[in-house]
Amino acid sequence: MEVKVKVFRFNPEQDKKPHYETYKLEAQPTDRVLDMLEYIKGYYDGTLSFRRSCAHGICGSDAMRINGRNYLACKALLKDLHTNKLTVEPILGLRVIKDLIVDMEKFFEHYKSVMPYFINNDPPPAQERLQTIEDRERFDDTTKCILCACCTTSCPIFWASDNYIGPQAIVAAHRFIFDSRDQAAADRLRILNDQFGVYRCHTIFNCTECCPREIEITQAIGEVKAAIMTGKV
Repeated sequence: MEVKVKVFRFNPEQDKKPHYETYKLEAQPTDRVLDMLEYIKGYYDGTLSFRRSCAHGICGSDAMRINGRNYLACKALLKDLHTNKLTVEPILGLRVIKDLIVDMEKFFEHYKSVMPYFINNDPPPAQERLQTIEDRERFDDTTKCILCACCTTSCPIFWASDNYIGPQAIVAAHRFIFDSRDQAAADRLRILNDQFGVYRCHTIFNCTECCPREIEITQAIGEVKAAIMTGKV
C-alpha cells in the first residue's frame, strides 16, 4: 500500500524554525515505522536524523511521537496504526537537537536523582542476598523499564515543567523502594516528596498507555504516594 509519512524536520544549523516534510512510499502492513524511516533516509534524504540501536524493543532508543502518541518506532507496525497517513515527531518536553533526536540530559538527570541502584550497607553474606518470591513480586513490574522516555514525555505535567521528576524516575525509584533487600527506601521517598516530585502526578494515565513494556506505571506511582503518606513500605 502507499503510505504518506509526514516527518518533523529541524536542523538548527540551517532552519530558523521546524517544519514538516512528507514522503510517499510503498509499505507492507507488517512494516514498522522504523523500517519506513530507514527507507526515507536511504532513498529520499540521507540527512534525516533519528536514534535507533537494537531495533527490537530492548534498547529503547527510538522513542518518538507517531500520530500523536508515543511509541518505539521499532515496535509500531503499520497495520496497528490503522491508517496509511503517518505523522512522526520527536517526543515532547525535551529540546530538539535535530529532526527526531532530542536532548535526553534532563530526563537522565531525574533518573539519577532517585539513586537507581541497590543500596545495602550490611556486610555481604557468604552467598547472595535472598528474598521470598512474594517480596520479589512487589517490584517485578518496574524492573522491566528500558529508559525509553515514552512515559515521561507523554505526561502533560512534564510538558509544562521539566522540573517535574516524571513517571520514569518514579518507576526507577519504585523498583528499589519495594525491594526488601535495599536500605535506602526512606531516602528515595524523601526525594519524591519534593515540590516537583510524585504529587505532581494527576493520574492522567498517558504514561501507562504508551509504555512499550506494559508497565503499570500509574499503579506504581500510586504505591509510592501511599508509602510516603503512611510511612510504610
